[in-house]
Amino acid sequence: MSPIIILITIVCYFALLLGISWAAGRNADNAGFFSGNRQSNWLVVAMSTIGAPISAVTFVSVPGMVANAGMSYMQMTLGFLVGQLIIAYVLIPLYYKMNLTSIYEYLNQRFGIASYKTGAWFFFLSKSTGAAVRLFIVCAVLQLLLFTPIGIPFWLNVILTMLIVYLFTFRGGVKSVVWTDLLKTACLLLSVILSIVFILRSGVGFDDYQESPMTRMFFFDDINDGRYFWKQFLAGVFVVIATTGLDQDMMQRTLSCKNYRDSQKNLIAGATVQTVVIYLFLVLGYLLYAFAAKEGVSLAGADGTPLKGDDVFPFLATGEWFPAVVGVLFVVGFIAAGNSAAGSALTALTTSFTIDILNRTTLNANEEQIKTTRSIVHVGMAVLMAAMIYVVYLLNDDSVIQTVYKVASYTYGPLLGLFFFGIFTKRAVRDRWVPLVCIIAPLLTFALDINSQTWFNGYTFSHERLIFNALFTIIGLCCLMKKNKQA
Repeated sequence: MSPIIILITIVCYFALLLGISWAAGRNADNAGFFSGNRQSNWLVVAMSTIGAPISAVTFVSVPGMVANAGMSYMQMTLGFLVGQLIIAYVLIPLYYKMNLTSIYEYLNQRFGIASYKTGAWFFFLSKSTGAAVRLFIVCAVLQLLLFTPIGIPFWLNVILTMLIVYLFTFRGGVKSVVWTDLLKTACLLLSVILSIVFILRSGVGFDDYQESPMTRMFFFDDINDGRYFWKQFLAGVFVVIATTGLDQDMMQRTLSCKNYRDSQKNLIAGATVQTVVIYLFLVLGYLLYAFAAKEGVSLAGADGTPLKGDDVFPFLATGEWFPAVVGVLFVVGFIAAGNSAAGSALTALTTSFTIDILNRTTLNANEEQIKTTRSIVHVGMAVLMAAMIYVVYLLNDDSVIQTVYKVASYTYGPLLGLFFFGIFTKRAVRDRWVPLVCIIAPLLTFALDINSQTWFNGYTFSHERLIFNALFTIIGLCCLMKKNKQA
């Protein structure tokens, strides 16, 4: 696929994206930027939410993981469904009852200012690192397909990518994100479905689907295996609670619905469709590897090194084996998925930093002061994300989706522990010591992780690191409880 076709595809997509962003975000005030004025239609939010967690990482990593992990990711996805139900019926009513703009304001009311600031800073660390890893893969694939052939270095690629993300979010914030994500979701779904159709039309079928190790979905036989069902399922439940229900990014659009019942409908509908979409990505992965085997396509780079799983879909989709339309669909879906995650992350980081860390609210600043601060923070967050993407580029050596979840297990664990303790107990704690607990918990989790095989007869941790991290946080909070005092 020629760089010119890729460039034209990207320019056309971004022109449409910026047009929708401008229309949705015109005349948006601070409330529109932060919460969409609580007027978003739940069905629109549900459709936009489908594409939000399905980032560019999912788009290329999930099809590529079937070679080594089969379809075990569906075990975690089923856990996502259960986690979404818990968010819908436990967290959402609480957030609406407290009329929160930033969900970390809950920690201030429940524990105190130290806990509040700790939660905000952990979100900032979690979201900025996670978004950088996700956006890195967008930049890396664009570098391979477009920028290297036309002589643009990676650092300039990063700047251009972040500039586009900034442009479609600076005007309307979450108000724009909801509508632009609707476009991105439509492009993503169309891309994966039509890619499957075109691959099937090339002569690849499902003859060996049942017998292939790439399609094995459930693993109950070895508890030491990272693919073991209960590891994956329980990790899925808690990962989605942490990375969706306790994440300002994901909750910001959900809380833009008119009331908590609309938010619940949005979450359940979005999670159901998302489960089907992830299964389609796994099927696509099976078909890509089956096609390569059938046609004798070598899945190796120019130097003979086997391609990483993350590279298989872009390598085949943009090569010479399928009609050009498959390559175009890949580029559109990939860019849509990547910028969906980036735009909402940039908006959420701006919101949380402005409200939670700089403490700019209508109680202590007027509308113009908040707008000025928000605009400066928005630029700063874009610059920070660009710098972090470049750092990830220098350090990257792992499957990106595994990197995302590994980072999340360490950074979201204290948030999960704080909210769990706050919601399910009534006890007050010594607030000033909470930051120390939230630092110690990830360190204990790391120690447990690196020594697990020695200490537990060969057992290796997977995404359940998050559960232990939260558990250590809860134990620490129990040690800080005030005697005979309730919140």
